[in-house]
Order: sequence, then structure tokens, then C-alpha cells
Amino acid sequence: MLNLMKFEFAALDITGKNYLSWVLDAEIHLDAKGFGNTIIKENEASKQDKAKAMIFLLHHLDEGSQLKLCGENIIDEDLLEKIFSTFHASNVLLQQQYREKDFKKYFELISCLLVAE
Repeated sequence: MLNLMKFEFAALDITGKNYLSWVLDAEIHLDAKGFGNTIIKENEASKQDKAKAMIFLLHHLDEGSQLKLCGENIIDEDLLEKIFSTFHASNVLLQQQYREKDFKKYFELISCLLVAE
């Protein structure tokens, strides 16, 4: 599903490859919003501030990471099938070609689709 919300910074990739820059961006933006203390251990932030910080961080996670965080047990096959099922009916041939490549990992398919884009 396409998320049309404007991000203040790039979402954390499901592979985690942009983790270091994501953490730095998250800390800076939380500080700017007045929620910097919510991510410090044993802080005295209110529950409301902690919830606002959590919502902000969740909006900056890849959708697959959000599902994993919510406790849903998802596997790469489920993610791959979801992508394949979203191809438009006029692109059935393209869908079949991607299926024939026999991707085993979600991020491999996404990388291939991004290169093709």
C-alpha cells in the first residue's frame, strides 16, 4: 500500500541498511519536536509524550517493519505474494516474469523493481 504521508526523513528500510542515518535523523527530529527525552532510558516523559514519539517513529518505519513490530508473523513469501497480487490486470505478463525470477527475499524483489523503475 502506498503511503502518501510526507516524511520528515527517509523511513527505516526493511533490510536495515539505512539504520545509522535513520537513528540520527529520528533523534534530531524528536529533539526538534520536544520529544528527545522520550527515547532516553529511565526518562520522566509523560505517557502522552511517549505515545506521540512512538507514533512519529512508527510513521518512519517501512511497512514490513511496522507489521513485524505489531506482532504479526509475516514471512517473505507473504510479502512477495502481496507485491505480485498488486500488479494491474494489464500487467499479467510482467507479473509472471517477476514470478519466474523466483525471488526468495522481499528486499530482492523490491530492489529489482526499483532498478526497473
